[in-house]
Amino acid sequence: MFTLLISLIVLFSVLLIILILVQNPKGGGISGEFGSAGATQMFGVQKTGDLVEQLTWGFSIAILVLVLVTNFTVSNGTTDATQSVNVEKAATKTVPTAPAPLAPATK
Repeated sequence: MFTLLISLIVLFSVLLIILILVQNPKGGGISGEFGSAGATQMFGVQKTGDLVEQLTWGFSIAILVLVLVTNFTVSNGTTDATQSVNVEKAATKTVPTAPAPLAPATK
């Protein structure tokens, strides 16, 4: 389950990066990649911008939700510090004491 969630987060992140890089900050967006005549006939200039913006918001929200789900999946309700495996190991571990120093030899 955890591996699936992390894989989806990585996939959506890569797709979000590609979407952001495709966008043109001057307002042309993806329509400039197809040529002005082809993009207008295929998508329409306004519709292309809407689609890219909706996909960007969708991937962003999906990443946020998946990260929150991953956080709740991993924690499994172990918020108490006494339930931690490391705390239990540290409490049960015995520390060896050094032997008492020997008295100096007298002549």
